[in-house]
Amino acid sequence: MAPAVGLTAPAQAAPVVATDSAVYVERIAPDTSRRLEPAIRLARGDRVVTVVRWYRVGGDGGFVITNPLPASVAYEESAADFQDVSVDGGRTWGHLENLRVGTRNATPEDVTHVRWRIPASSAARGRGEIVYAGTVR
Repeated sequence: MAPAVGLTAPAQAAPVVATDSAVYVERIAPDTSRRLEPAIRLARGDRVVTVVRWYRVGGDGGFVITNPLPASVAYEESAADFQDVSVDGGRTWGHLENLRVGTRNATPEDVTHVRWRIPASSAARGRGEIVYAGTVR
């Protein structure tokens, strides 16, 4: 029997991912308890929390989710530690402490985009969510 020629492993289908998001404003009650309310009206200084939900609807492997920040929101933090940020409109990426704007170190106020790499092991669950916070400028 002749050896098979030109056979390759089946190609993995690229992941197909759907996302939705919700934005909440954090309110602090007089007893210092905190609650999240749908962000209907925002004012300067409000802390906003964005929840991005993802659903893998097909394909295999990991994927990347990128969220631009509105110019009116200054980035604070992400609940996940596997995110990268951009301070130049998404052209370059890295951890905030490693980025520069001109000759100075980048600050959270410089962040224009946030990106999360969802590994294949997490993507296999089929769904998940990412949470990040910011402050209204």
